[in-house]
Amino acid sequence: MANNHYFTFTIAILALASSVAYASDPGPLQDFCVALDESKAGFVNGNFCKNPLLVTADDFFYSGLRNAGNTSNPVGSLVTPAFVAELPGLNTLGISIVRIDFAPNGLNAPHSHPRAAEVLTCLEGTLYAGFISTNPQHRLFAKILHEGDVFVFPRGLIHFQLNLGKTKARAMAALSSQNPGIITIANTIFGSNPPVPTEVLTKAFQVDKRVIDHIEKQFQSENN
Repeated sequence: MANNHYFTFTIAILALASSVAYASDPGPLQDFCVALDESKAGFVNGNFCKNPLLVTADDFFYSGLRNAGNTSNPVGSLVTPAFVAELPGLNTLGISIVRIDFAPNGLNAPHSHPRAAEVLTCLEGTLYAGFISTNPQHRLFAKILHEGDVFVFPRGLIHFQLNLGKTKARAMAALSSQNPGIITIANTIFGSNPPVPTEVLTKAFQVDKRVIDHIEKQFQSENN
């Protein structure tokens, strides 16, 4: 009898473990997906699917990465995306790609992708690329990339690329989501709408209010 109870208990534990393993929610494809009454129309976590009979080769094609991006901006870089919004055939495939152009000494500023890991390939020039691990170590993992070199940025971690050369540089990056999301750290903190309270920023960065005001002006004028 004891053996029967042990067998039943073992089966129950395995069944519970199995249900937990397969019952997790899928990762979101937007910043948020608020529950909605079924009787009302609203957004879905992703995109509705086009009628397969109406699909053409154009749904899987995008020419937007052919041309260099305009790097005439304060950081000297431009990211041109091919996400699901630009390339509908990516829907549900869990992949996307971007082109990154750099002016001399241009920077793809520190940012993160909350829904994707990234594999970056340097196609032209020399890049200093790196990412930072989470609390409490904050370890910097960085390498100098030459043409053909590849570097991986884990999902959600802050990362960046800097053009070390005196000529332009170019890279392509593949991401593990059709809509990876982008959080540019400086723009998010100092250019939010409405602004983050100054007392929060002065305490967080341990600087005077005048420093925060000066930095915020740079990003608020850029975003307006």
